[in-house]
Amino acid sequence: MSLIIIAALPFLGALLPGLMIRAGRDACAWTTASVTLTALVGLLVHAPAVMRGEVIQYQLEWMPLLGLNANFFLDGLGLLFAGLILGIGLLIIIYARFYLARQDPMGQFYTYLLLFQGAMVGIVLSDNILLLLIFWELTSLSSFLLIGYWKHLPEGRQGARMALAVTGMGGLALIGGMLILGNIVGSYDLTVILENKELVQASPHYLPALILILLGCFTKSAQFPFHFWLPHAMAAPTPVSAYLHSATMVKAGLFLMARLWPVLAGTPEWFYIVATTGLITMVLGAVIALFKDDLKALLAFSTVSHLGLITMLLGFGTPFAAVVAVFHIINHATFKAALFMSAGIVDHETHTRDIKRLGGLRHLMPVTFIIVTVAALSMAGIPLFNGFLSKEMMLDAATNTVWNGNPWILPALATLGALFSVAYSFRLIVHTFLGPKRTDYPAKPHDPGFGMWASPALLAVLVVLIGIMPALMVGPLVAVASGAVIGGDLPYYSLKIWHGVNLPLYLSITAVVGGLILLALHRPLDAAWTKARRPEAKVIFDAIVGAITRGAHGLTDGLHNGAMTRYTAVFIVSVTALGAAAWFGGTAPGPTRAAIDIGVVPLIGWFLLVGATACMVAFHHNRLLALVLMGIVGLIVSIAFVYMSAPDLALTQISVEVVTVILLLLALNFLPKTTPTESSKARQWRDGTIAVIGGLAVGGLALAVLLSDFSQDSISAFHLANSKPGGGGTNVVNVILVDFRGFDTFGEIIVLGIAALVIFAMTESVLTSPVGARLRQRPINPDQAGDRHPLMMVIATRVMMPIALMVGVFIFLRGHNEPGGGFIAGLVVAIALLMQHMASGFDWASARQRFPYHTIIALGIFAAALTGIGSWLAGRPFLTSNYGYFQIPPMNKFELATAMAFDVGVFLCVVGAVMLALESLSRFAHRAGERPSPYPMDIDPSRDSAQMAKDA
Repeated sequence: MSLIIIAALPFLGALLPGLMIRAGRDACAWTTASVTLTALVGLLVHAPAVMRGEVIQYQLEWMPLLGLNANFFLDGLGLLFAGLILGIGLLIIIYARFYLARQDPMGQFYTYLLLFQGAMVGIVLSDNILLLLIFWELTSLSSFLLIGYWKHLPEGRQGARMALAVTGMGGLALIGGMLILGNIVGSYDLTVILENKELVQASPHYLPALILILLGCFTKSAQFPFHFWLPHAMAAPTPVSAYLHSATMVKAGLFLMARLWPVLAGTPEWFYIVATTGLITMVLGAVIALFKDDLKALLAFSTVSHLGLITMLLGFGTPFAAVVAVFHIINHATFKAALFMSAGIVDHETHTRDIKRLGGLRHLMPVTFIIVTVAALSMAGIPLFNGFLSKEMMLDAATNTVWNGNPWILPALATLGALFSVAYSFRLIVHTFLGPKRTDYPAKPHDPGFGMWASPALLAVLVVLIGIMPALMVGPLVAVASGAVIGGDLPYYSLKIWHGVNLPLYLSITAVVGGLILLALHRPLDAAWTKARRPEAKVIFDAIVGAITRGAHGLTDGLHNGAMTRYTAVFIVSVTALGAAAWFGGTAPGPTRAAIDIGVVPLIGWFLLVGATACMVAFHHNRLLALVLMGIVGLIVSIAFVYMSAPDLALTQISVEVVTVILLLLALNFLPKTTPTESSKARQWRDGTIAVIGGLAVGGLALAVLLSDFSQDSISAFHLANSKPGGGGTNVVNVILVDFRGFDTFGEIIVLGIAALVIFAMTESVLTSPVGARLRQRPINPDQAGDRHPLMMVIATRVMMPIALMVGVFIFLRGHNEPGGGFIAGLVVAIALLMQHMASGFDWASARQRFPYHTIIALGIFAAALTGIGSWLAGRPFLTSNYGYFQIPPMNKFELATAMAFDVGVFLCVVGAVMLALESLSRFAHRAGERPSPYPMDIDPSRDSAQMAKDA
C-alpha cells in the first residue's frame, strides 16, 4: 500500500462514522476500526523492508515552485510512531465503543478521532517540512475538537481553548523555525535536511531556528513552562486522554526532536536547552502528580514527567541516550494508555475519579485492579516490567552526563524524579484499590464487560512481555528506530533485565525506597502541600489571556471607532511614510527621458480637474453639487485617457461615471440633501495636510514612472509582444483581461456580483424595518418633482434602446482587437436599461423583464467559469484562451476566440449587477402599501399600458 494512501485513509474514513451511526453504534464503531486496521495493515506490509534498513519513499509534486510537495517516507522512526498511532488508535476505538454513553454523539466522536489520527500519521510520514507543518496544525485543530467534545462541560471547553492557544502559538514558532531550517539547507525535504548537519550547525541562523523549533516541540509535548495545558485537557472523555496524551499528540514534539536529532543535536545550545527543560519538567511533573487526588490529573502530571524524561534523554545528545529515549517511548505508550483507560473504567463504574472517595476496589474490580497494578508498577520502574528497563538505562545515561562541569547534578535530579514517580505510582495502587471496602461509593463498583477492559488488558500483557523478553519483543524495532534517530552506527546497549550491580542499580533502589517512604508520609506532606502558597499555572494563564484581551480591545476600539476619516488618514500616512523611506533609502534611478511639452488644451483640462476637485472639497456638504462635480472630475479623467492614447480606459471610465451618477442620484433621493459639519477646524487642517502630502506623493511617483523607460523584459513588453500570437487579439488591454489575467477578472466579476447582492440584501432588510416605512411615506413636493415620466424622454429612450443595444453588441464584438469588450458593452447596455427605468418608471420596465437579475449574475459567473473549465478539458491551465480563423462565404475571414465566451460572462455579470442595484434602490420609491416583490417576474405584464401608467 502506498504511503500516501496510508496517510489519506483516516481522512477519507472520517466521512464514514457520521453515515454509519444511522446503522447503529456497533456498525459505526466497527467501520471506524476497519479504517484504522486497514491503514495499520498497509503499514505492516512495509515493516519487513524497513526492518532490513530500507527507506520507503513516495514523491508527488504539488506546488514545486513553493517547495511544497506531497513527499512521504517511512524509516524505522516513522514505523515506530505510525505503529503506535494506528495500533493504540485501534484499541482506543474499541474501548470508546463501550465507554461512551448512549447520549454521546458517537459518529461525531469517531470523525474527530480519525481526523486527528490522519494528522498524526501525516506528521510521522512526511518527507517535506511544509507538508509536516500542515499536518502539525491539523493536530492542534482536531485535538481542540476532541478535548472539547463534551461541550456541555465548561472545563472541557476551557481545556480545549487552552490547548489550542498554547499549541497554536508553539505551532507559529515552529513554522518560523522550519522555514529558517529549510532556507539554510536550500530544500524543504526532510531527507535532504537530515544529510546536512554541518551546514545547519555552521549557519548563523542555527540558534534562532533551534529556539523556534523547540518552542513548537515543547508546547506540543507539554514541557515546562508550557506543561499546564495538559492536565486541563483531561476534561475530555477518557478515550481522548488515553489516545492524545499517552501515544500521539504529546509525543509529536518528541517525534520532531527525534527526527531532527541528527542535524540539531550535539551542540551546547541543544544540550543546555533541551536537557535542562526536560529535567525540570520531569521533576516538577512528578512532584505535582504525587499530590493530585483526581486519577486523571495524577496520570496527566505523570505524563508530563515522563515526557520530560524522554526530552532530557534526547537533550543529552549522545547515541546511547537516544536509544533509551526511543525505548522509553514504547514503554510509556503501553503502560500509560493502559492506565488512562483503567482510570476511565473506574470513573465509569464508580462515577468518581477522586482517590479520597475510593479504596478497596480490588475486592469489587479484580480485573481492573490487576491491569492497573501491572501498568503502575511499570511506571514506577519495578523489575520484570518494561518501565524498569528504560528507567535503569535512563539513570545509566544520566550518570555518564556532565552538566556545567558537575557530574552529580543530572543523576541526582533524575533519581529524585524517579523517586516521586515511585511514590505516585504506588499511591495510585494503594489508595485506589487496597484497603477495606467502603460503603459510600457514588455508585456500586464492578468490573465492566470484556469490551471495555480488553484494550488495557492487552497493553498490560505487552508491559509484562516486554519487561521479561525485551530483546525478543521490541529489540529489532528499537534498533531500527534508534538508527533512524542517530543517523549512524548504533552504540553498545543491552536490552535485558539484569545489568549487574552498578551505580544505576543503587540509584534505582534509592528511588524505590524513597518513594515508599514518601507514600508513607503522604498525609502530612499533602497537608503541607495544600497550605503552601505556590503559583497556579491556570491563574497565570487566565491573567495573561485577560490582559491580552483587554489590550486588544483597547487597541481595536482606539483604531476602529467607525470613523472613515481616521482609517483613511492612518492608511495614507503609513503608505506615504513607507513609500518615502523606500524611495529615499533605495536605488531608484533618475529620469531617463524628457517630459513632453504641455499644450494649452491639456493645461486647461488640468486646471478644470484641479478646480472641480477643490470645489468638491469645499462644497461637499451639498450632496447634489458634490455629485455633479464628481461627474466633471470623471469626465476630465476620461478625456485625459483619450489624450494619452488609452481609449479602452476612457470608454470604461465614462461608462462607469454615467452609471455611478445615475445610481447615486437615485440614492440621494432618499437621503438628506446636505450633510452637517462633522469636523473641527483643527481636524480639517490636519486632514487637508495629510491629503496634500499624500497627493503630492502619488503625483511624484506617477511622474517618476512617466519619466522612466522600461526594459524589454518588463511585463508590459511581454504583453505587447504576446497579445496577438498568444491571445489572438490586437487590443492588449482586452487580451490581458480575458486571457493573461483572466483569473483576476473572474474574481472581480464575482466580487461585483456579491456587491450587488449585498445592496439587495441591505435594501430588503431596510424595507422591512421602520426606516423603510418612513421612506415610503415621505412627502413629495410636486412643484420640484414635476412630471414623473416626461413624454419626450419616454419617446427618446425607447427610440434609443435598439440603437444602444446595437452599439453594445458592436462594442462587445470588436473588443478583442479594438477598444471595447464585455465590461464596456455591459455598461452601455446597462445605461440603456437605466434610461428606460428613468423615463417610463420602474413598474413599466420591470413588467417587461423576463429574467431576474440574480439569475443574470449567476449565468455570467457560470459562463466565465465554464470557459475556464473548458481549458482543463483541452489539457491547458484554467482560463487559457484559444482562437482560430474561419470563413463563411460570402463573408470575409474572421476570428473566433474562446475568450468571447468568458467576455459574455463578464457582460452578463455587469448588466445583472448594475440592474440589481437599480432595482434594489427603486423599491424605496413605492408609496405606502405598494411594496413590490423583490422578484419582478411577480408583476403581471398583461396589464394594459393605461392601467400601468395610472399605477405608476
